[in-house]
Amino acid sequence: MSYLLNVTSLTIKLPQDTKARLKAQARLRGKSVSALVRDCLKQSNILTGPHDMERSLYERAKDLCGAGDSGVTDLSTNPKYMKGFGR
Repeated sequence: MSYLLNVTSLTIKLPQDTKARLKAQARLRGKSVSALVRDCLKQSNILTGPHDMERSLYERAKDLCGAGDSGVTDLSTNPKYMKGFGR
């Protein structure tokens, strides 16, 4: 686990039932509680935002691709669509 070379610890307070469920899930998945919490944080995307440069713009916006499909296949090449543009 070379990615864990520069890590620090964090102590949090959890209800006992949450801690028990967390430990049980970690055991079922064959992971440590710390690894499971790291995975959950990563999957939740709660720590991502405008500063998140690990993902490309495409990765961050791929769910929007095709959302504005007009059905026009020659929009960028046919001058008739520019008629009156800018007036």
